[in-house]
Amino acid sequence: MAGGFLVLSNGVRMPQFGFGTYQIPPDLTYDAVAAALRAGYRLIDTAAIYGNEAEVGRAIRDSGIPREQIFVTTKLWHRDHDAVAEAFERSLAKLGTPIDLYLMHWPAKGTRHAAWKAMEELYKAGRVRAIGVSNFLVKHLEPLLDVAEIKPHVNQLEMTPYLQNNELLALCGAHNVAITAYASLTQGAKLQDPPLVAIATKHGKTTAAVLLRWALERGLAVIPKSLTESRIVENTAALSFRLDAEDMAALDALDEGFRTCWNPHGVE
Repeated sequence: MAGGFLVLSNGVRMPQFGFGTYQIPPDLTYDAVAAALRAGYRLIDTAAIYGNEAEVGRAIRDSGIPREQIFVTTKLWHRDHDAVAEAFERSLAKLGTPIDLYLMHWPAKGTRHAAWKAMEELYKAGRVRAIGVSNFLVKHLEPLLDVAEIKPHVNQLEMTPYLQNNELLALCGAHNVAITAYASLTQGAKLQDPPLVAIATKHGKTTAAVLLRWALERGLAVIPKSLTESRIVENTAALSFRLDAEDMAALDALDEGFRTCWNPHGVE
């Protein structure tokens, strides 16, 4: 297995190093997930809106790896906030394998608290091992924490040295909400940034490995993606070295609010 685990607030062990499938077309998903599983990845992240849950599930079933060794995350799309149980059953049917973590994909205004109550019911019924949110900022998470019977076990959002979300990181830490960072590689936009290149050269690693290592050092889970098996394997180099205090200070100084994906700031 590639990497260690994060222990969620309910005691569930979630692999810290996972594989993401955002924007991987369904016809390419099976091979990509199969390659990730061969390389030792044991967390596979998908979502209803990605349209590739069926291919993710088939790759997992065909892998020969005992199911209990694999952790599957999928997500509730905001248009299904009024029918959470039905959306969950659709995802479960497409995956053809149990869902370990079910996330609310987007903090849609006016519906997110009711949807969370429905997700709590799934959890209490034992249909899923953990529940959480995605793309929730402080202004979304704080009110949910106030009304939640079961606090989110995970918040998944974009987080890199260039977009650190430190206030949110502190809030999640205070409430024992684990964080999964997506877009850890800045979609390639910062891979040639000189300070990043300098640290990568120092360690004899790729800049991608340094970005992933930064997140791991901060106690975040990561879900890098690639369609190329060699790159999928190469990204696991993030597990083979450590960043020292000087490296972390240099990376922490890069925070500039640089976002590459969805921006939830406009959602009240």
